[in-house]
Amino acid sequence: MTATLPGASAETVAATDLPSADAVAAFLQAHPEFLAERPELYRTLSPPRRVHGERIADHMAAMLTAERRRVRSLEAEVDAAVTAGRAGYGLTIRVRLAVLALMRSTDVIETVTQELPALLGIETCNLLSEKPDRRGMVYLPRGTVARLMGPGRDAVVRATPTECETLHEEAASLVARDALVRVPVWTGTPTILTLGARDPHALPARQATATLAFLGRAVAAALAR
Repeated sequence: MTATLPGASAETVAATDLPSADAVAAFLQAHPEFLAERPELYRTLSPPRRVHGERIADHMAAMLTAERRRVRSLEAEVDAAVTAGRAGYGLTIRVRLAVLALMRSTDVIETVTQELPALLGIETCNLLSEKPDRRGMVYLPRGTVARLMGPGRDAVVRATPTECETLHEEAASLVARDALVRVPVWTGTPTILTLGARDPHALPARQATATLAFLGRAVAAALAR
């Protein structure tokens, strides 16, 4: 009979192929570092009864340490989710202010480039088009919007921005995170709004795309007036 090391999946090992308790004990005695190198296994073990002796005490301490590590990991994930939620809510408020500015604007391009960065808490905001029809829009070569946005996406937040000199011009060196937002202008010309932020929290990766897509539609509506 071929012995299988502890940790093998129950789905792939028949019950008759499992090593005996004596074989497991012998393996652990021959490899005393086995459990120490695999702390996640402690979560599947039943704790021993408290008896005198350093070995049992150390075993229980290792199990407690593994469980505490798991709890800390879960707490960190929860904190990250809460932080992302707060950042997403803050962006929603800022986008509402930006939309109000667009509603009263008499020069949409100037509002986008001069007012929106401060309202959104970012460094730069530009309008780019593959066929600019007014001064202040940045020209993009044909096919650029489809390549950058990808199919079916109205907004994307990028933790590692690329082509910053084209998308953010003189503010390129300040941009640590950016967002690309489709602007569905009535002519159908591929057009995007680019947002560049020094602080990554200003453009949260989660819970942001729907809000930013709404901003893109608001810009398109303002341009159509």
